[in-house]
Amino acid sequence: MEERTVNKKLFNLLSLLVLASMMLAACGGQATEAPATEAPATEAPATEAPTEAPTAAPTPEPTPIPDVPIATFDGTSLSVPAEECNGDYAGLIQSVVATDANTVTFTLCRPDPAFLSKIAFNVYGIYPSEWIEATAGDGIRTSEGLEHPIGTGPYMVSEWKRGESVTLSANPEYWGEAPYAETLVFRWSTESAARMLELQAGTVDAIDNVGPEDFETVKNDATLQLKERPALNVFYIGITNTVAPFDNVKVRQAIAQGIDRQRIVDTFYPPGSEVASHFTPCAIPNGCVGDAWYEFNADAAKALLAEAGYPDGFAMKLYYRDVVRGYLPQVSNVAQDIQAQLKENLNIDAEIVVMESGAFIEASTSGSLTDGIYLLGWGADYPHITNFLDYHFGAANPQFGTQSDTYTDLLVEGAQIGIPTEAESIYVEINNAIREYVPMIPVAHGGSGVAYRADVTNPQASPLGTELFYVSDPGGRDTFVWMQNAEPISLFCADESDGESLRVCEQVVESLYTYEINGSDAIPALAESCTPNEDLTVWTCALRKGVKFHDGSDFDAADVVATFNMGLNIGSPFHVGNTNLWEYFDYLWGLMKKPGG
Repeated sequence: MEERTVNKKLFNLLSLLVLASMMLAACGGQATEAPATEAPATEAPATEAPTEAPTAAPTPEPTPIPDVPIATFDGTSLSVPAEECNGDYAGLIQSVVATDANTVTFTLCRPDPAFLSKIAFNVYGIYPSEWIEATAGDGIRTSEGLEHPIGTGPYMVSEWKRGESVTLSANPEYWGEAPYAETLVFRWSTESAARMLELQAGTVDAIDNVGPEDFETVKNDATLQLKERPALNVFYIGITNTVAPFDNVKVRQAIAQGIDRQRIVDTFYPPGSEVASHFTPCAIPNGCVGDAWYEFNADAAKALLAEAGYPDGFAMKLYYRDVVRGYLPQVSNVAQDIQAQLKENLNIDAEIVVMESGAFIEASTSGSLTDGIYLLGWGADYPHITNFLDYHFGAANPQFGTQSDTYTDLLVEGAQIGIPTEAESIYVEINNAIREYVPMIPVAHGGSGVAYRADVTNPQASPLGTELFYVSDPGGRDTFVWMQNAEPISLFCADESDGESLRVCEQVVESLYTYEINGSDAIPALAESCTPNEDLTVWTCALRKGVKFHDGSDFDAADVVATFNMGLNIGSPFHVGNTNLWEYFDYLWGLMKKPGG
C-alpha cells in the first residue's frame, strides 16, 4: 500500500473543502452540536475548562492536492477499474453489483476474512436509493436526512426534541419479530448519579454505564438488575505527532512511561476493568501477542525527556469531552489525575481543555489537536483485531499524525489471513512496532454495566454496545425508556462514529448482517446469506424478500448499491454526510479514490 505524504496524513478537512469547489460531492459540513452539559456531580470539575475550541496549529499547512474520484455508478453497479486494485487505489472494494433484484455481489481487491463481521456494523445500514438522493443537501445532508433516517428496522423515528429526547415508534410492517414496546424513548444525562436516581424512581426502564460506585447498589436492590458488559474496549491517550515536541518519539515514550496507568484503573474504574497491556483487548484473537506496554517508571521517563531536549518539561494542552463511556467512566477525574501525574513525574504543565462532543470527535480524529494530548477510546464494532488496529493505525488515518510503515504495511498483510494462529507472528511484529512508535498510550479496558428495572425481561448488555431493544419486554408497559450518557450528534450514522448516535440508529436502520443478541457473532439480517468464493475476494449476498422501508418502498439490491455508492464514491453527488469524514467507510473499506499527488 502506498503511504500518503505528511500533508495528506493531516487528513484533510482542507482537501475536503477544495473538493467541494471542484466536484459535485461537496464535503465540509460541521457536526451538529449537542447542548452543553454540566460536569457530573460525582466528579470534580476540571481545573481549567475554556469553552472555546482550540485554535489552529500555529504554522499554516499548504493546501493539499485533492484526491481523484475513480468510481463509476449507474444505479445497479458501483465499481473502480479492476486494474486499480494494483495501482494507487488503496481501497478494498473493487465493485458492488446488483446482479438481480435480490442478489448483490461484492468483489474485493484483497481477501477479507472479516467481511461478515464488518458488513454487520450498523454504519453500513441500508437506505432507500430515492431517500439518499432526496436528502443529499449542499455540502451537508439535509435536516431530514440528519434527523429522520428511513430504514427497515423495528422502530421508526417519530420525534427528536433537541436537548431532551428521541422518540421512536414501532414499525408495523417490520419483517421480523414485532417489538414488545410500542414506543422507545432515548433520554440522556452525563451524570451517572442522575441516571441512577431516575432508574430508582422508575422514570426510566434502563440506564447505560452504571457508575463504578453504584454497582453494589444495583446488585443489592431487589427492584433492579445489573448486566455487566465484557471489556471489549480501550481507553487511550492520543498523541498527534506532527508538531514539536510530539514529533520526537522519545517524548512520546517518556509520557508513556511517566503515567501510572494502574493507579488510574484502581482509582476510577469499576470491577471487571484492567490495565491495557496492548491496544486491543486480550479477548480478541492476537490482541495481546507481542511485548506488553511500558511499565510505569518515572525515573526512566524523566531521562527520556531529557534526552529529547526537554529536561525541564514543557507546557501543553490536555483535551477531552465530558461524555461518559464504558472505557472512561469518570472523565474529568481521570483528566485531572493525568494532569497531576504529568506535572509530578515529568514537570509537564498540562492545561485541561473541555470540548463539546461533536467538535472534539471531529478535531481529534482529523489530527487537529496538535498542541497537546487528548483522552479518547474505542469500543469494538465487530470482534476482530482489524477493528482495533486497522481503524486506528492504517496508513490513511490522520488521527495520530504520521503513521509508521513499520506497522502499516504489516496491517494490510495480516488483515488478509483468515486463521488467527497463522497471523500471530505478523501481529507480534505489529504490536511491538506500535509500542516502539507510541502513536498513543493504551490505558485501560473498562468494565461497564447496564442496569434495568427488575421486571424487564431479556435485558441486554451487548459486548459491542449494540443493544436492540425491540427484543426486550419492559414489564408489559407500552413504552421503554433508555437513558444513556449523551445526546446523539446526528441520526445519519453512515457518517458518524459517536456511540450515542449509533445506538439510536441501530433500532431504525439495518445492515445486511447484524450481531446476535448479547453476543458478537455476525448473523443474517437484510441478507439471508453472504457466501464467499474460495479465496474470500468475492462475496455473494442473497437478499431477504418482501422487506419494506419505513416509507413503504420495497427493499432491493439497488438500495444496497446506492448505499455503498453514497459512502464510498467521493465523486458522487450523494456522497454528502454530516461530518463528511466518512470514517468507517474510509478506514474499513477505503474510499474509491486515488491520491491527488
